[in-house]
Amino acid sequence: MKTSKAVAALLGLIALSLAGLVLAADIRIGVAEALTGPAASYGVSNRSGFELAADEINARGGINGNKILLIVEDEQGKKEEAINVFKKLIFQDKVLMIFGPTLSNSAFAADPIAQQAKVVVFGTSNTANGLTDKAPFIFRNSVMEADVLPITVDAAVKHFKLQKIAVIYGNDDAFTKSGYDVFKKVLEDQKIQVTTTETYAKGDVDFKAQLTKIKATNPDAIVCSCLAEEAASIILQSRALGITVPFIGGNGFNSPKLFEIAKEAADNTVIGTPWSAENKTPANEAFIAAYKARFNADPNQFAAQAYDALHIVAEALKKIKLTGTLEADRLALQQVLSGITWEGATGHFQFRRAAPKDGVEGGYDAQQSAVVSIAKGGKFILLK
Repeated sequence: MKTSKAVAALLGLIALSLAGLVLAADIRIGVAEALTGPAASYGVSNRSGFELAADEINARGGINGNKILLIVEDEQGKKEEAINVFKKLIFQDKVLMIFGPTLSNSAFAADPIAQQAKVVVFGTSNTANGLTDKAPFIFRNSVMEADVLPITVDAAVKHFKLQKIAVIYGNDDAFTKSGYDVFKKVLEDQKIQVTTTETYAKGDVDFKAQLTKIKATNPDAIVCSCLAEEAASIILQSRALGITVPFIGGNGFNSPKLFEIAKEAADNTVIGTPWSAENKTPANEAFIAAYKARFNADPNQFAAQAYDALHIVAEALKKIKLTGTLEADRLALQQVLSGITWEGATGHFQFRRAAPKDGVEGGYDAQQSAVVSIAKGGKFILLK
């Protein structure tokens, strides 16, 4: 009799322990980033920002006792790999939602997979126009080039008293083509003369022919819609040709790669971005200190946006009760996430809904102010 009671008591304790384990389940979140390949400088920074935020959230007890588990995959900055990674994360790993992919090109290819499966995708480095059209499960906190570039060009024109500008851009990439489209409209709206427009293809390394044509038009500045490594090569080759005018770029310039390659040749390059290390808000200073302590390196815009993004999702998760039924939990997150506001490393953030297209509701873009910075001595400082 005593033995039976002891066994029963033991079984009861085991049952309680198992119940506790069920209650404290991992929240599986997919991270699809370019960890190798030409876009790795952005993707690795994104991953670092997510990891830092996850560490902080979990150290504080997680989400209602549940810990965040990041399922990280390398999509290599390639459209076909991004599609494969999204399918794995959604259908095999059964994640609650996905962050990524790194580039807008990959997002245009892979995001529809998640939209069809009704899984939230949250981009932290996708700025091309049209990404959230007809896609109510697509979110981003990366500010669109359409919002940033008008402010950037206006600041550069006033600072350098520009009257005529040459343009160069990659014509086979969604991000650089979208940036060019915005630059073209901004220059037209601001009645700035365009002396010439030159293009290049992804993978090009020799830009001397285009730059020679640009030099012959004697511009006051050069607008470049490029990713960081291409931008750095273009800047170096322009200086070798005796071109000394400032460059104006978009989000793609805001990477350590720019200075690793171009060094001080990048001086007087003007960019717009939602994040700057020069912003001395308590939230940003805390982020920078934590990032340096964790990775022994300085953060950049992409780490900051990823860091804020996971905290934004965490705030949404606190407002819902996870049921363990994946379809219901995915829908619950989508319905709550759009209403979240956040004061983070990148400042005040909230979502705005993309306009409907053909009667179909859009997704959610970033409603956030941009700051303009200028390169001086191998780093970006605020343009006063």
